[in-house]
Amino acid sequence: MLRAAVSGALCRRAPAVCTQSSALIRFFSAQAEPLPEAEQDVIERKGIQLHGAPMYLDMQARRQPQNACTPLLLCHCYACIAWLQPGVVLMQALPLCGTLLMQATTPLDPRVVDKMLPFMTEQYGNPHSRTHLYGWEAEDAVEVARAQVARSIGADPKEIIFTSGATESNNLAVKGVAQFYKDKKNHVITTQTDHKCVLDSCRYLQQRGFEVTYLPVEKNGLINMQQLADAIRPTTSLVSVMAVNNEIGVVQPLAEIGKLCRENKVFFHTDAAQAVGKIPIDVSAMNIDLLSISGHKLYGPKGIGAIYIRRRPRVRLEAQMSGGGQERGLRSGTVPHFLAVGLGAACDIASQEMQRDQKHIKRLSDRLYNGITSQLQGVVLNGDDTARYWGNVNLSFAYVEGESLLMGLKDVAVSSGSACTSASLEPSYVLRALGVEEDMAHTSIRFGIGRFTTEAEVDRAVELTVQHVNKLREMSPLWEMVQEGIDLKSIQWSQH
Repeated sequence: MLRAAVSGALCRRAPAVCTQSSALIRFFSAQAEPLPEAEQDVIERKGIQLHGAPMYLDMQARRQPQNACTPLLLCHCYACIAWLQPGVVLMQALPLCGTLLMQATTPLDPRVVDKMLPFMTEQYGNPHSRTHLYGWEAEDAVEVARAQVARSIGADPKEIIFTSGATESNNLAVKGVAQFYKDKKNHVITTQTDHKCVLDSCRYLQQRGFEVTYLPVEKNGLINMQQLADAIRPTTSLVSVMAVNNEIGVVQPLAEIGKLCRENKVFFHTDAAQAVGKIPIDVSAMNIDLLSISGHKLYGPKGIGAIYIRRRPRVRLEAQMSGGGQERGLRSGTVPHFLAVGLGAACDIASQEMQRDQKHIKRLSDRLYNGITSQLQGVVLNGDDTARYWGNVNLSFAYVEGESLLMGLKDVAVSSGSACTSASLEPSYVLRALGVEEDMAHTSIRFGIGRFTTEAEVDRAVELTVQHVNKLREMSPLWEMVQEGIDLKSIQWSQH
């Protein structure tokens, strides 16, 4: 398979064709035929549901004879089509690599793109303009999306505020609640493994006189409920705990935390960027008061997110952005309605397909984990092996240097931890909080599996991981000593 190294670009030598691209795209998508049953296993879940019928589009470049323009699909989205004329060559084609980065970001589901396109080209009005049809259409689209987001977490649409993403939502929740109730309550609780934007928001509050408790976690990544109960004070205004950890995939006991907070009249916020659309979330049953959502973590667009803010019992918070007072005065700025439509569609699709996605992801994660551990020794799964979202498989490889392993796996897109801190050479603070030794923390690799991941991608990842771990261990004197039965912890190392 080939993927052209262009970004939605059309052939530079075919300007006349470019002007017809919109009509041609619609024609091409309408003519797509369902994949024969016999071939379905080949493409696996790259198929999508559009216009009521399964449609599969060829990802390979093909040339038609003489004077015919040839469609080249750049991705699994039917909207991304370039047109080739005979003898015209686009940029160098690149081999299609496996992509196991589904915790860092996810591809847009083509059905989401399908919903967004009309609001990017035709129905482009400002949703806050109340004097003409364009504004009314955009406003209606935003409200439909708001209801879709609310439905995915069991909330009321009036409790959903659109933001630019989970980072903004987390800042608004943590800082907003703390600052509103600061006269009576000045204490906030979070965990040592929470997302960096939550931790930095808490440090921001500390610099302004607030008290913050950073709860430790157990070796499996889960919080100790008794420690949380002991940490709550009469002056505690907020407890913020990430639902699904972005680095190790552990799922915190949200219902237990919510019940404890409600009994103590403390607001409970959860960063659910990695949870919404992937595991069942019910804000009422779980007593969640504030919840953060990110579009691009659930096959929606980047640049859009939401925050759920409970109305009964009412949660009050201080706005963090000044402006026109949109979103009930809590988040000023024009709502990008086409992005909101994308987030709503992504939430709707994820809710409908959650069980199927979970089965698909669990099957592939088992294939990945068993494929690696059956061929390699000294592999450790980071995080609890039961209370976890299996789309996140974080493994540490003993006696291997992590950066070297990442370089060896350049043909498979994986990461060593959170994308937000990937520029740092320091070992993951999440793994250190679990008590993972520094050498093992340096060797961790995060494999992300999602809706569009295929068996071929997983098998390729297993093959390359095993190959490069063995190669690096062959060059490691420590691995050689271990193979000879030497206990490395019993050695007293000296410096020269």
